[in-house]
Amino acid sequence: MSAINFNTSNQTYRQLLGNGLSYRVPPFQRDYSWEEDEWDNLWQDIQGILESDGEPAHYMGYLVLQTSDNKTFDVIDGQQRLTTISLLMLAILKSLQGLVEATVEAENNRRRIEQLRNTYIGFLDPVTLVPKSKLILNRNNDAYYQNYLVPLGRLPQRNLNHSEHLLRRAFGWFGKVVRERQNGGHDGASLARLADTLSDRLFFTVITVTDELNAYKVFETLNARGVRLSATDLLKNHLFSVVHRSGEHATELATLEQRWEGIVEKLGSEGFPDFLRVHWNSRNRFVRKTELFKAIRASVQDRGAVFQLLRDMEQDADVYAALSQPADPFWTSEECKHVGALRLFTVRQPFSLLLSARRVLDAVAFADLLRACSVISFRYNVIGGLATHEQERVYNFVAAKVGIGQIVDVSAMILALRQIYVSDESFRNAFSESSLKTTQSRNRRVVRYILFHLESQLSENDHDVESDRYSIEHVLPENPSEGWGHIGADEVDRLVDRLGNMTLLTTVDNRKIGNAEFSAKRPVYSESDFQITRKLAEENAEWNAERIAARQKGMAKIATAIWRIDSLSR
Repeated sequence: MSAINFNTSNQTYRQLLGNGLSYRVPPFQRDYSWEEDEWDNLWQDIQGILESDGEPAHYMGYLVLQTSDNKTFDVIDGQQRLTTISLLMLAILKSLQGLVEATVEAENNRRRIEQLRNTYIGFLDPVTLVPKSKLILNRNNDAYYQNYLVPLGRLPQRNLNHSEHLLRRAFGWFGKVVRERQNGGHDGASLARLADTLSDRLFFTVITVTDELNAYKVFETLNARGVRLSATDLLKNHLFSVVHRSGEHATELATLEQRWEGIVEKLGSEGFPDFLRVHWNSRNRFVRKTELFKAIRASVQDRGAVFQLLRDMEQDADVYAALSQPADPFWTSEECKHVGALRLFTVRQPFSLLLSARRVLDAVAFADLLRACSVISFRYNVIGGLATHEQERVYNFVAAKVGIGQIVDVSAMILALRQIYVSDESFRNAFSESSLKTTQSRNRRVVRYILFHLESQLSENDHDVESDRYSIEHVLPENPSEGWGHIGADEVDRLVDRLGNMTLLTTVDNRKIGNAEFSAKRPVYSESDFQITRKLAEENAEWNAERIAARQKGMAKIATAIWRIDSLSR
């Protein structure tokens, strides 16, 4: 991969807005969306730097900018923060304007307004002498911002879109809190000092890139470190720009906006980038996350390609969203079980194949594929604990074959997954040695899943896996009583989380026997509702490391029959 071409620096708000620099929110980027909770959070942070014993500075996070000339910058990420600080500055100017109109130090306050406006809001172009705003908003917000907010004129309240209402309300909200803090806004010097203080003490980490590809790579790098940036907006801006350059009809952008927002709302803005990659790999040659934007940009270059991508995403979005929701009405009862297993295992590698297969298989065949994916995931991920990069590559390879029609039936799809199907022998061996710490919520649910399936295989009775009536019983307790003195402390730590040491009991019985010795527990096990637990009592007169290992080997044999794909085990 080529090096990412970007510069990084820490800059205060004053440094950002100085030296004739200007900032532009790309026209098709998301609208202004902050509301009172976000305004209040920002104001509380600002209060902390204004107090005499307060913080010397407040960190505003990452700001990702794109530029070709280092004079005009597209705001790729950070527009909500920049816009809100600008509204706060305008609210301060409005208070100063009120003093001028009330003839309070009118001349001094006019000069303060001019100086603050030139520094933070806009300036005269030295060549054309035309006023230029330092911040240009997107196509849905800029007219209201430039025509009403920047001039500090009367603000219309009717016939506004939702984001324009938010801009108006934010301006009024900050005007109110500024007046309350600054003794009613009657001191022009104090208001100017407020503007200068926050501009010097609010600072950003500014990442400046030269093109969209570098911006996308920055998003992926930061997102991998837990900083969620909006690669979704970056892609949206590219697609909408393609349509705009193609000479769109009057209704095309509105239609595109509506359909795009419908997909994002269904998936959530943070879930959209993951969906996009799975969707793309379900229809195209496999690309890694860092190369996704490049691949889409190369492929989607005209209006027809944009709308085709949109139609394809709409087709897949419902399936993708439902893959994380086992109870979704989208699924049959049979499909629901296997979707629930994939979610329990926190396995997403099969998703590209499942999207691709859903487009060509009927419900019965698709349920067969879902089961195969859940079995493979149980063997490969849960019990095997194997590396997922090879698994993902295989799923995407098969998905691509399905996408181009080279594989069309479910049997062939499952056979193509043989490479990531853990053999019976390897699975039995791994299961026989498995330990899962049930202090972790996910592991606790996985153990319940395993034990209930083993029980169903033995007794042919189905129980409600989620019911609070039942619980996991550790035969050797996590906190043993004196009756367990024959097992040393180190042995307890090694044995207590072995699958062979766990069984099922009613919650009432589990509480009743507590951490008693095995001889006291065994009669309760003998009367249990669960065959797996009665079997444990029948086959074991004592409980130690050897008995745990032997029981777990027996469980492994049963598990190999449960989580098995006949066509792949031959």
